Amino acid sequence: MDVRGLMRQSAVFNSRRPAIVHGDVRLTYAEAWERGLRMANGLLALGLQPGDRVGVLEDNSIGAQDMFAGAGAAGLVRVPLYARNSVESHKYMLEHTGCRAVVVEEHYRDDIEAIRDELPELEHVLVRDHTYEQWLKSQSRIDPDVPIDPDDTYIIRHSGGTTGRPKGVAYTHRSWLAAGRDWFYNFPPMQAGDPCLHMGPISHGSGYLYTPTWLSGGVNILLDQFDPDAVIDVMATERVSYMFCVPAMLNALTRLPAAREHDWAALKVIQLGGAPVTDKTALLAREIFGPTLYQGYGQTEALPVCMMGPQEWFSDVEGSSPLRSAGRALPFAYLQIRDPDNSSVVLDIGSEGEIAIRCDGQMLGFWNNPDATAERMTQDQFVLTGDIGKLDQNGYLYVLDRKDDMIISGGFNIWPAELENVIQGHPAVVEVAVVSVPHVRWGESSLALCVIEEGAAVSEQDIIDLCADQLGSYKKPSAVQFRTTPLPKSPVGKVQRKVLREPFWEGHERRVSGN
Repeated sequence: MDVRGLMRQSAVFNSRRPAIVHGDVRLTYAEAWERGLRMANGLLALGLQPGDRVGVLEDNSIGAQDMFAGAGAAGLVRVPLYARNSVESHKYMLEHTGCRAVVVEEHYRDDIEAIRDELPELEHVLVRDHTYEQWLKSQSRIDPDVPIDPDDTYIIRHSGGTTGRPKGVAYTHRSWLAAGRDWFYNFPPMQAGDPCLHMGPISHGSGYLYTPTWLSGGVNILLDQFDPDAVIDVMATERVSYMFCVPAMLNALTRLPAAREHDWAALKVIQLGGAPVTDKTALLAREIFGPTLYQGYGQTEALPVCMMGPQEWFSDVEGSSPLRSAGRALPFAYLQIRDPDNSSVVLDIGSEGEIAIRCDGQMLGFWNNPDATAERMTQDQFVLTGDIGKLDQNGYLYVLDRKDDMIISGGFNIWPAELENVIQGHPAVVEVAVVSVPHVRWGESSLALCVIEEGAAVSEQDIIDLCADQLGSYKKPSAVQFRTTPLPKSPVGKVQRKVLREPFWEGHERRVSGN
C-alpha cells in the first residue's frame, strides 16, 4: 500500500463529505483531491520526476493541502522547511536533500530568493502569490497515476536544527502509513465527518494525524497559527473531535477563562507530544476538557512507541506512577533501556539508561548521512533516542531527560525534567527550565529559570524548599531566577535549554568547572 493509493480511494468513497476547512474555505474530498491532482500535474510539467525532492515553506493553508496531496499523487518527496528556522537552515535542508524545486508562500518569498543563487540544483521556485489559483486551474485534473512502490521515499522531515545542522529523516510510504496507524491504535474510532484540528503546522507533529484523518473520512481543520483564543473558538464552533498539541499549547489553552465556558462533549482526543507534560497541566486539562488526553512517546526518527489514554494516565497502579510516565509500549513496538556507554547492552527493569526503540514507523536512516545513522541506529535496527529513562515493573516508561542535559553535581546525577515537573506544580509558576551552571565546589549545579504569573508572591526559597521536600536535598536547585517573559522555544514548541544555558558558560572551555 502507498499513501497516494489510499488517499485516492478515500477521495472516491467520501467524495461529497467535507475534507478541508481553512477559515471561510471548505472543500469536499472531491474538490480537495482534484486540487491535489492539478498540483501534481503542475509539478510534473516542470520536468520533475517521481522520487525528486521538493521543498515547501508554508503555514497551514489550502495551498498546504494542495501540496500534501499533490506531492503524493506525483510520487514526489516532500521536504518541509520550518518557517521559524533561519534562512541558513532553509539553505542546508534544500541543499542536503538535493531539492530540484521549492513551493513557497508569498510572505516567505524573500527567504528563498536570498539563497536561490547558492543552490545550483534548485531549478524551480513556485510562489503562491496572486497568480497561484489561476496557475493551478490551468493544470490537468487527470490522475497522473505514476508507479509508486510502498518502499519508495514519501517524505523527508528534519530533526534538530536549533543547534548544529539538522538531520533529514526519511519515511517511506509504508513507514508513514504505519506511523499514522499506530498513532490512532488506542484512540476512540474516528467516524466519517469527525473534525481534526491542526493548530500547529502539518509539516510538524500535527501532520501525523493528517493522513489518518483523510483516510478515515474525517475533516482536517487548518489554522494558520496558534492563537489560544482562536483555537478555543474553533474547537467550540466546529465541535472538534481530535487535535494534536505540544504541552506549551495545552498549558496556554487551559489558562483561558473561555475554555471553561463551552461544552466539550464532541471532543474525543487531545494528543500530547513533542515534550514532557507537567502534572499540573495534565490535571488542569482533564478538569476542563474531560477524559480526552492521550500522551505518546517517540521522536521524528521513530514513532510512536508508547501511548497512554486518559483512563490509564490518571489511574492508580501499584508499583507505578502513570501520571509521571510516558505510558507503556504499543503492541507492535519494541522498547528497551540500554547502557549509554555500550548500546549493545540491554539494562534490567528499573535501571536508568538510554531509551532505545524500534517500530514500523521509523526511519531507515538519516538522509545522506551514514555517520549520523551509525551513531543513532544499532546493529539490530533499534533507534537510540538520546533520552535517558527507565522502565518500571509494570512496563511504564519514565523519560528523565536528554542524555546531554544531565547535570552532574558533586557526583550526583540530576535530571532537569524531574525538577521542572515539581517546580511547575507551584501555583505561581507558568513555565520553568532547569539548566546547569558552573559551581566552584561541585563543578556544576542546577539553576531554575521560572516564568511566573505577573504580581505573584513567590520567593527563591519557596522553590528550593519545594524541590527539597519532594525530591531530596541534593536535587534542589542551587539558585532560582524569576522572569515574566516566555522561555525561548524551538520551532516545534520545545523549551531550548541549551540557549538558556549558554550565557552561564561563556569563557569555559568545558561545560563543567571547579576544583
